[in-house]
Amino acid sequence: MKPSVSVVIPLYNKAEYVHRSLDSIARQIFQDFEVIVVNDGSTDGGERIVSSYPDDRFRLVSQPNAGPGAARNRGIAEARADWIAFLDADDEWTPEFLSESLCVAGKYPGNVSAVASSYIEYPSGISSEPLWRRRGICDGLFRLTPQTAPLLAVHHLAFMSPWSTIVRSDVLRRWGGFFEERCLYAEDAFLFLQILLNEPVAFQLKPLVRFHTEASGLSNNFVRRSPVEPFLQYPERVEANCPMPLRQLLAHILAIRAFKRACVLGYWGQWREALALRKRFAVPGAWRLPYYGPSLLAATPFAGPLGGALRKFK
Repeated sequence: MKPSVSVVIPLYNKAEYVHRSLDSIARQIFQDFEVIVVNDGSTDGGERIVSSYPDDRFRLVSQPNAGPGAARNRGIAEARADWIAFLDADDEWTPEFLSESLCVAGKYPGNVSAVASSYIEYPSGISSEPLWRRRGICDGLFRLTPQTAPLLAVHHLAFMSPWSTIVRSDVLRRWGGFFEERCLYAEDAFLFLQILLNEPVAFQLKPLVRFHTEASGLSNNFVRRSPVEPFLQYPERVEANCPMPLRQLLAHILAIRAFKRACVLGYWGQWREALALRKRFAVPGAWRLPYYGPSLLAATPFAGPLGGALRKFK
């Protein structure tokens, strides 16, 4: 009999943390699951910790290092359940994560593609729920329409993370899975943006994940420079799957994210790249959008020295 949920964990050099993640799955109130850990070419022995884990619902598959998107897609290909949940090897779920996520999904039978939950950030122990409520996210089913405010759409996209979201397996396969062309950043947003454009998603603000920032490599653009998001590098791939009534909304979503990314590029001295990004995603009335003003400065030669000065005071 196939399980109700397949849990996919991409593993790359997280031996110090992976047992914690596995234990958080084993302690779930909902127990009808399988766990697929995809060893993505680890060199620290983490795969041995997984292979010796004393639970036959947990299995290890291995591949040469190809990045988190490719590892998650390998897990999707191996999964047998109708729902797939993802957990990073350095994070952990509360015991209620699967049971409450499936309960929310059950409120909208046949009409929900994914359920995304809030999280508690560690080591601070601060819940993200107040932040997302201030940004306009509410509990319940959400679907983009031509009337959706672009910034609200951007916030919903930012809320969705693999380690806090369960997704129907047919939806994952319909939209091609995670971006995997040697990508180490925002490979999940490339997929989730397409899901939001085409499917209803349920959001719940109760924090059900412990997100460990101390173990994450690319969690802060202003501490470590991260790459340009795949949906900004290849916007035509997202546009190809965007319903016609939402094309204008998508253009504004991409513009907001492009202006924000331009600010990061300018901060690190890449003002020419910032300028090119602003030009590429310019839309009528762009001056009304968030990050427009700061991105103007970021696209000038003054941005690099200013960013360097700011880093000295951090």
